[in-house]
Amino acid sequence: MLRIAVPNKGSLSGPAGEMLHEAGYQQRKASKELVLVDPENEVEFFYLRPRDIAIYVSSGRLDIGITGRDLLLDSGARAEELLPLGFARSTFRFAAKPGTISSPADLNGLTVATSYEGLVAKHLADKGIDASVVHLDGAVETAIELGVAQVIADVVETGTSLRNAGLEVVGEPILESEAVVVRRSGTEEQSPKVQQFLRRLQGVLVARSYVMMDYDIRAEHLEEAVALTPGLESPTISPLHDQGWVAVRSMVRTTDAQRIMDDLYDLGARAILTTGIHACRL
Repeated sequence: MLRIAVPNKGSLSGPAGEMLHEAGYQQRKASKELVLVDPENEVEFFYLRPRDIAIYVSSGRLDIGITGRDLLLDSGARAEELLPLGFARSTFRFAAKPGTISSPADLNGLTVATSYEGLVAKHLADKGIDASVVHLDGAVETAIELGVAQVIADVVETGTSLRNAGLEVVGEPILESEAVVVRRSGTEEQSPKVQQFLRRLQGVLVARSYVMMDYDIRAEHLEEAVALTPGLESPTISPLHDQGWVAVRSMVRTTDAQRIMDDLYDLGARAILTTGIHACRL
């Protein structure tokens, strides 16, 4: 039976559960459930603190897990990323009082406060920057005001919290993070069950990114229409009862769908429809 670690709370928990449900796996009905067995899919889910998941996976007790890329790297665990999942995206950056730091090189000799000590320490070492790192749990914006550090390193979304604290971002992002599937480092081959699990999640990712588009077009404009909707391999073309018309079905990216519909209409296409994709295998 495949043993999988899933975040039990926080910004990773809800989206992870939704994705697993879309992939056909049973999920817990109450937040107090710590273990759930899905006998039909031969999977056992363990609901753990997101920060601990990479450590459990690296121990070999669990086969794979879902956690954040930032938490994986911060843990220092012998685990590696298998598949990015596209949710819980965040940017990790340095911040300081305006005018005090102009580039990461200015961090030499300073103290950096963060909740991600392992991640920041490794980044500084990789950049050859000699700075101290102090670990704080919770909001770190007040560390500078209270004199604990001259710089902070934290997740930045809109930057509102930093501006409210009188801070500004410094330099390029330390890390672009998102939810990822992880496994133990050094694992030579993926078991058939792990491969199936990854295929299911990849199917969800594709289904979320594409819609199925159907439309009718006159045969003389077919090649131009197909150029707009090439699909993943090629579209399905079917003749219509009316001479000179064909029906086309193709997958298109959700973000491009409205523009493509406009272009098809201008080309003479009619009965242009889009439908959501709930699951797929490619």
